[in-house]
Amino acid sequence: MANQTAVNSRIQAVTDRIIRRSEETRAKYLAQVERAQGKGRARHNLACGNIAHAMAASSDHDKNLIASGQGPNLAIINAYNDMLSAHQPYGAYPDMLKAEALRNGATAQVAGGVPAMCDGVTQGQPGMELSLFSRDVIAMATAISLSHDMFDGGLYLGICDKIVPGLVIGALSFGHLPAVFVPAGPMPTGLSNSEKVRVRQLYAEGKVGRKELLEAESASYHSAGTCTFYGTANSNQMLVEIMGLQLPGSSFVNPGTELRDALNQTAVKQLVQISEPSNYTPIAKILTEKAFVNGIVGLHATGGSTNHTMHLIAMARAAGIQITWQDMAELSEVVPLLCHVYPNGTADINHFAAAGGMQYLIRELLGAGLLHNDVSTVLGDSGMESYTYDPFLNDDKTGLVWRPTAEESGNPDIIRPANDPFSSHGGLQLLKGNLGNSVIKVSALKSPQLKVTAPAVVFNSQNDLLDAFKAGELEKDFVAVVRFQGPQANGMPELHKLTPSLGVLQDRGFKVALVTDGRMSGASGKVPAAIHLSPEALEGGMVAKIQDGDLIELDAEAGVLKVHVSDEELAARAPAECDLSGNDTGMGRDLFTNMRKLASGAETGGSILF
Repeated sequence: MANQTAVNSRIQAVTDRIIRRSEETRAKYLAQVERAQGKGRARHNLACGNIAHAMAASSDHDKNLIASGQGPNLAIINAYNDMLSAHQPYGAYPDMLKAEALRNGATAQVAGGVPAMCDGVTQGQPGMELSLFSRDVIAMATAISLSHDMFDGGLYLGICDKIVPGLVIGALSFGHLPAVFVPAGPMPTGLSNSEKVRVRQLYAEGKVGRKELLEAESASYHSAGTCTFYGTANSNQMLVEIMGLQLPGSSFVNPGTELRDALNQTAVKQLVQISEPSNYTPIAKILTEKAFVNGIVGLHATGGSTNHTMHLIAMARAAGIQITWQDMAELSEVVPLLCHVYPNGTADINHFAAAGGMQYLIRELLGAGLLHNDVSTVLGDSGMESYTYDPFLNDDKTGLVWRPTAEESGNPDIIRPANDPFSSHGGLQLLKGNLGNSVIKVSALKSPQLKVTAPAVVFNSQNDLLDAFKAGELEKDFVAVVRFQGPQANGMPELHKLTPSLGVLQDRGFKVALVTDGRMSGASGKVPAAIHLSPEALEGGMVAKIQDGDLIELDAEAGVLKVHVSDEELAARAPAECDLSGNDTGMGRDLFTNMRKLASGAETGGSILF
């Protein structure tokens, strides 16, 4: 059992501030949820013709059960496609989930599918400019799927980068419905991440060819399941578990195993239970201010993806909760870094799970007073204490038993106790200065890389930087400024394609850093990168006034990002202009013109919805 410890005073103070700030918007959201609750089964509000349409293709048994209203009807929202390795297992899930629903006196229907794009496939390509906006498309597609008003709860099938945040936002628009997220798990360990990076850098230097690079990449990404590094996809799984939206211990169990199947079946059983009036637990009750603080704490403690400095803000807004980067920064000051999983270390997510995983992490955070325990989860009102138990198959392999997690870490090089962390502060840092606000991932950086002061070399596209690298023009200390990469400019693509080249220069002994109003991959971190710079260049951000040779100071320890140019000179400079017409068409980008115009800045979630 985790020690019952009073919540850390900073954790409580930030939580209280979020509650006060969100008082009006949260009350408005909860009133909307209450109005939507109604009485009895949702389908009782429908006319007979409506119901007949909805169950026309169902079996006679399902029709009788749906018509009788005796058991809940569950919506399956599926992000299946077989191009994403993480989502390929979901092709077989609907039949399994429907059968388990019937065994528990309920029915289940695939209410809709949502798009699921892979940032690994689109990295550095024009399609990446649709990536961030796909989150809001998924949210809207989820709402459309649920709009038939046939459902008493939802099973959400999604894992990867924008998919889980989009599903959460969509589910929160139906906040009166109970919700359980059902993962598929990571692929087994393949080629080590460090070896993959080594080959990538050799390719960037021209020392190996495309054949060798593809062989290394294919040995790393080799089967069904989530990629094994701790990027945004696996950060998603950490978040939905520590925020109580999926079963304890369910995040990092490999696909196609008996334990995976048992967890999926138990997820259905649990949704049936919390859909009944006696145990009614809608998602609006689970995703409170305290749950979101728990999510931020988990992000810091694990060195999770910087993408969640936007996604968490957007998800919270969908629940009427207002979170800021300042909240995240103040939490980072008191939350220790307990995990080293690539890119923060050499271990992959399977090694993390074997060393204790989420259950050990949550127990340590609870024991240190760094998590709110008085929250509701998909298990009901038992709090986070239930999440310190590991799932195992029972003796006849027909179900699960739950046992307290181990007292000691299985590998202190991967996960440590709260009283002996890798670092006394979290994996993310807020940077402030005369260029605006940005965030940086510090968990993967070595001490000398936390401070870089060097002349700026300015680029308006990532391809321009790569061309300069190939031409040998960057063999020096410098800060690469890559601008016009924000949501309004071109949809804020990830710039992970730059990491191998910048990493080569850093390994050659040069002081190198990146400053951008764009994003970096959740797997990035080797090179110091001040990202999500706000306001973005297209919105009049000061980054549009930086010139080649300006001295840029990035100090991740002090939380400073500034250009050493006087306020008077900056005010006198005209902002640079950039021809963005090449981003307007091709690869579907023309369909997203209005989304680019409407998108909010990174600090407010990079969303068109809020």
